[in-house]
Amino acid sequence: MPADLGALASMVPDPIAKRLASARTVLAVGHEHPDADALGAAIAIGRIVTARGGTATVASSDPVPALYRFLPGVAEVLTDPDPALAYDLVVLCDCADAARAGSIVGRHPDLFAATPAIVLDHHASSEPAGELTWVDQGAAATCELVALIALRLGVPLDAGGGELATALMAGLVMDTATFAHPNTTPRTLRLAAALLEAGAALSDISRRLYRTKPESQLRLFGRVLGRLEAHDEGRVVAATLELADLEAAGALPEHSEGLVDLLVQAEEAEVALLLKEQEDGSSRLSVRTRDGGVDATALVAGWGGGGHLRAAGATIGLPPAAAWAAVLPQAIALARDVRR
Repeated sequence: MPADLGALASMVPDPIAKRLASARTVLAVGHEHPDADALGAAIAIGRIVTARGGTATVASSDPVPALYRFLPGVAEVLTDPDPALAYDLVVLCDCADAARAGSIVGRHPDLFAATPAIVLDHHASSEPAGELTWVDQGAAATCELVALIALRLGVPLDAGGGELATALMAGLVMDTATFAHPNTTPRTLRLAAALLEAGAALSDISRRLYRTKPESQLRLFGRVLGRLEAHDEGRVVAATLELADLEAAGALPEHSEGLVDLLVQAEEAEVALLLKEQEDGSSRLSVRTRDGGVDATALVAGWGGGGHLRAAGATIGLPPAAAWAAVLPQAIALARDVRR
């Protein structure tokens, strides 16, 4: 291992490294409504465990969206633990606690209550707690932490003919927008270079995540962008994705991915908001903010949400019209406080 990567590997907390090294049967779980970072990190944990002679199950409460089906091993991701296995460790990836893992916890409460758990996360809204919790808010993605774990445990990044590297690179690409977001650090780029050398197809991953969309998704974007609203002289831009939009465009809920990132490109916007109408009558809020401006987590905290300084989300137990009445005044007030 090159000296610089060896130094990075030493950043892994000793209790995390020791517990993973001794585990024989591991359940790796990402957060509900999985994205490339949660999936990539959980898949990579599974590959690390099996490379060391253990057994691993990768699970997600929700089915894997089509966007991420190119990930190696994604066909093996289950929605529930394997009932034939007795797990000695749970690894929660890209979520600060089991509650963020979603309905899988409710379906298997005894397993999650009785099994020791490692927490791996990088969200600014997460609070570190316990020696088996590693929350590094300076990491661009949870896959960055898992890459360090692989190095620390002696698992080559090119394991599986580049499949481990591909899973990890997908998380880095997703959470940095192909290394364009300000969360990208020198460590992120050093690890990305090592993953590229290990066989990760960076250009293909970037294309699949950011530059390939089905026609139905483009139609969906057109409908929602056509209702874009600007508030407070453009400091806040907002749009609603209605259930009827999905039907009219022939789109799936997962096709809303990336829409809010278009909204925040509005030239004067400090805050971009997307409300997605849900089947149960609630609304899913996505927030993006400009670098050096509003803390996105501050806006969603009142509804139990979380995320990053520049990107956060929450579920609001109100239909869109009522949710807007609650959200917009707060967003406008925060945007007005920004001084540039």
